Amino acid sequence: MRALVIEHGLDGGAEGIGTRLEARGFTLRSFRILDGMEDSHSDRDFPDLSNEDLLVVMGSVHSVYDAARIGSWIDREIAMVAETVDADRPVLGICFGGQVLSAALGGTVEAGDNPEIGWHTIDSNQPDCVPGGPWFQWHYDRFTLPDGALELARNNHGVQAFRFGRSLGTQFHPEVTPTLVGRWLDQLGAEVTEKGVDAEALMAETRKQHPAARPRADRLVDWFLDEVAFP
Repeated sequence: MRALVIEHGLDGGAEGIGTRLEARGFTLRSFRILDGMEDSHSDRDFPDLSNEDLLVVMGSVHSVYDAARIGSWIDREIAMVAETVDADRPVLGICFGGQVLSAALGGTVEAGDNPEIGWHTIDSNQPDCVPGGPWFQWHYDRFTLPDGALELARNNHGVQAFRFGRSLGTQFHPEVTPTLVGRWLDQLGAEVTEKGVDAEALMAETRKQHPAARPRADRLVDWFLDEVAFP
């Protein structure tokens, strides 16, 4: 089985999610749209998906609706995801990727009332499939539930997980590891501090949460593969 991972920057890989996919027998291939945190323009052609069994779309520092900055590629990415769903092939969208999946299905993406950064619980309609967390969050935007989609979880920021056919979108980050969060804070620590978040405390909480969060994320991936993508 093959999975293509869409990365939107140097530190936008599948990390823990990728590790679980590989443990489940997937060979991962990555396509990086942008090379750096400050990059926003890309004219790279998206790869052919005809030989891929699964499309995984990861997070980004950008906003789906910011056409002035990412107009060179975001509409093409949304179209690729829409075509994948239309072809009845599964998509897993994480954070920005979940927003892209929503947009591809006719949903909307907008700025949230407040940023959500840190470890937070969610209200799950199916806790055996999508546990209530806590899950790692780092986002400023939110998405609506597309028509025909099944809401799986939400909190006061909005929809946190949904299913559409063989695809799953989440607003939270099940892929994180302490190493990954550390790299994000190295790059964006000042931004986090401006939002009133203590970067050192967030790193310490991540180390504390990780031993329980990793098997929780593995459980989510297993359910997605066994019950949603490849039932």
